[in-house]
Amino acid sequence: MPKGKYKTWEEVWVTSRHRRTQTPMGNSNMDWVTGLVPGGKENFNSCLIIVDRFSKSMRCLPCHKEDTAMDTALLFWINIISTCGVPKIIISDRDPKSTSEFWKSLYEMLGTKLEFSTANHSKTDGLAERMIQTMEDILRRFCAYGMEYKDHEGYTHDWVTLLPAVQLA
Repeated sequence: MPKGKYKTWEEVWVTSRHRRTQTPMGNSNMDWVTGLVPGGKENFNSCLIIVDRFSKSMRCLPCHKEDTAMDTALLFWINIISTCGVPKIIISDRDPKSTSEFWKSLYEMLGTKLEFSTANHSKTDGLAERMIQTMEDILRRFCAYGMEYKDHEGYTHDWVTLLPAVQLA
C-alpha cells in the first residue's frame, strides 16, 4: 500500500470477512454458468464452477440448469468433498440453490461456513467471476454455432469433454 494511503472501512471489512485459509479448498468460491448449448450424453446445459482461493485452481462440473439443490449438493459431494475434503468456507452468490434449507443443513452437518458475496464487490467473488469469464470465452469460441471437434479416430467432442482441459488453462 502506498505511503499515506489508508484502507477504507469497506476494504478492511470485505477482505477480513472472507479470510483466506492456508489449505487447498479451505476457502472456495462457487458459482454457476448457465445458458450453455446442451452437450454431453446427458445434454448438460449448465456448469458449476468451484474456485479454490488458495491454489487458484478451478473445478468445472457439468450439470443441468433445472437441477435441484439436492442434485447440486450430491454433485458437490461426489466431485469436491470426496476428493479434496470439506471446505471451511464457501463463498457463493445468493442463488436459490445455495440458500436452500438442504444446503444449510449440509453446511451445518459438515461444519462448513457459507458466506454470501455482496453485489458489486469484486473482492469477495471477483476471482471466481474472472475464471468463469475466461472459461465462458474458451467454450464460446469452441461451441460457436454448435461446432464440434472430431479427433483423428472420428470421435466427436463437445464442451463437456473439453472441461478437463479448460480447468488446466
